[in-house]
Amino acid sequence: MAIYQEKRKNKITKDGRSWYFRVPYVDISGKRNQHMSGKYFTKKEAQQAEREFLASIKDKSDNTNMKFKDLYFAFYEYQKDKVKETTFQTYYDRVPFLEYLDNIKLEDFNINHFETWKKNINNKNLATSYKNDILKFLKAILNFGSKYYNFNFNSVYNKMTNFTNPNEIPKEMDFYTYDEFKQFISYETDLKYICLFETLYYCGLRNGEMRGLTWEDIDFYKKTIRINKQIPTRYTSKNWKFTTPKTKSSIRTLPMCNTLYEHLLQLYNNISQHSNFKPTWFVFGQADIPIVADNPRSRQRIICKKAKVKKIRIHDFRHSCASLLINNGANVTIVAKYLGHTKVEETLNTYTHIFESALNSVIDVINNIDKIQTSHSNEVIDTIANLCNNGVSINDILNQLKNMKN
Repeated sequence: MAIYQEKRKNKITKDGRSWYFRVPYVDISGKRNQHMSGKYFTKKEAQQAEREFLASIKDKSDNTNMKFKDLYFAFYEYQKDKVKETTFQTYYDRVPFLEYLDNIKLEDFNINHFETWKKNINNKNLATSYKNDILKFLKAILNFGSKYYNFNFNSVYNKMTNFTNPNEIPKEMDFYTYDEFKQFISYETDLKYICLFETLYYCGLRNGEMRGLTWEDIDFYKKTIRINKQIPTRYTSKNWKFTTPKTKSSIRTLPMCNTLYEHLLQLYNNISQHSNFKPTWFVFGQADIPIVADNPRSRQRIICKKAKVKKIRIHDFRHSCASLLINNGANVTIVAKYLGHTKVEETLNTYTHIFESALNSVIDVINNIDKIQTSHSNEVIDTIANLCNNGVSINDILNQLKNMKN
């Protein structure tokens, strides 16, 4: 057991962390291991982390005195090399919401503890969906305790109900219609930002995916953009790193519309004139430095004021893309793949209100089929159901119904 400071410059983190500890220990299965921690800014931080680690592994054969805080720490250590850094940071960010449970012995944990914790969280100004994300995280930790420390939380776990708020006003999804976007982009004069906003709007990229785009991801021959990495917004332009996209489904190749293709080609022709140009340069950054995460938002604010259009979040350009596709009859399966969603259900749940709006046109057609005989009505219903189940687009459903009418 000792505290060390890394002297090799290439092993020090980009933000300057160099202190770490190394501890030999016996794991849950009785196997001897050696734990090397991550890096810390100061020796004091490394010493505190070492003490917490030792506390978390103490008396593994007898867990009667193990507390929630010990379980959290063990969970974090277990997950450190198993999840993406951004996911691990999300875990860390939720620590403050679990503090009420810190000193409760796991053996004593009961439904009253949970209900008191839940009441505590309910008093915070958080969206119901976020509260349920925290609850989901708590359940993950309990599952970890059951699997690796043999705790039995069944009597509590099965009673842990989700947060609800019947009085909460659902937040409306904001997006630009096609006309609004054309109005917005017509006031942008910087070619790089024209390309940036068009990429967000026409391709539905996440902000991190946009930041991670390099010129080698653009295939002008095939007119496609390859999404295979990202730079999360939590990373600055000085201390940045590539990470994999949000999910495996987020790795995708998207076609470019003609407008975006022409503007990106023009931007490429300008930038590639530099004598030291490399395909690894960032599309929207400065050479080999990615764009500052807040720059698009600052630029958008200026353009919105000039164009006299509403201001939406940068992430809402992604919603705008979904709206554009759905309202123009795109197949829901295609929309899901285009946006990089893991499941079609994710697309349907996220954009339910948009699909409902599009489906109103189907109802109009049904209402106008007044010449179809009564015996035909079941055929109409069956046709719609089969088409929807097979992911057929709204436009194709309308055409099928019109053919039935004729």
